Amino acid sequence: MKEFNLKNMWKSPNGTIRNILNGTVFREPIICKNVPRLVPGWTKPICIGRHAFGDQYRATDAVIKGPGKLKLVFEGKEEQIDLEVFNFTGAGGVAISMYNTDESIRAFAAASMATAYEKKWPLYLSTKNTILKKYDGRFKDIFQEIYEAEWKSKFEEAGIWYEHRLIDDMVAYALKSEGGYVWACKNYDGDVQSDFLAQGFGSLGLMTSVLVCPDGKTIEAEAAHGTVTRHYRVHQKGGETSTNSIASIFAWSRGLAHRAKLDDNARLLDFAQKLEAACVGTVESGKMTKDLALLIHGSNSSGKKIGLISKRSKGSNPACM
Repeated sequence: MKEFNLKNMWKSPNGTIRNILNGTVFREPIICKNVPRLVPGWTKPICIGRHAFGDQYRATDAVIKGPGKLKLVFEGKEEQIDLEVFNFTGAGGVAISMYNTDESIRAFAAASMATAYEKKWPLYLSTKNTILKKYDGRFKDIFQEIYEAEWKSKFEEAGIWYEHRLIDDMVAYALKSEGGYVWACKNYDGDVQSDFLAQGFGSLGLMTSVLVCPDGKTIEAEAAHGTVTRHYRVHQKGGETSTNSIASIFAWSRGLAHRAKLDDNARLLDFAQKLEAACVGTVESGKMTKDLALLIHGSNSSGKKIGLISKRSKGSNPACM
């Protein structure tokens, strides 16, 4: 707050935009043949669908000072709910309240099933409904309802399926699977597991991220890795940085590709596809930023080797450096 002269600790702007758009974020790895995978068994891509509305990202939290009773109150037109959450008897603690809506969960389910059907991949939903029986149970029930009513016959004809799994069981399954499926996650789970997925495929800097809205027309494309605070701190001190820009370029290319589809613009779509191919081709030809060079050549690579890669990239007009 002091560094940027903020009056308040504002809620995440990304989270706020996602809540307004009320969509689902789909993230997939950008695969380069020469970037080693930390999970070698992943021979096929995995697409994570992150519900981008509510939960922790729209929660209200507080620090509790001293003893007192914490309640959750809902004042509806037809009913009122008054639940005692906890009775603080000591020095205090912390509390949080979060929510989601049936409309948003239904949109999440519809987008996840449409994406799985388009890719002809199985779909898995992960929750912790054994603990959050009503909260996570609502996700499970709505997904099952929509699957049975609208997608079951289509999935069976395509030779794919939908299945609900506990989040811990799903993580274990993901590690031993070969990939090739869509994984629908609640907001926080999707935030965490998409980074786990990206690193398993090679790098957090090699991940696409597109938020798809219920109207099917509105999207938001972004870099999945978020900010580069550590690099910025080094830059502030006058240090040299090597920041991977591929995910940011793919954010633009995915946005342009969507614009091309809306406008039926074949030339723009071709440009977006060639831009992505140029990025992958540049890395596969041996020209890359430091983070990828360390993955491929190891931490024992000399500074001269990394410097040579940088010089070659500047002299060859790569699309993504």
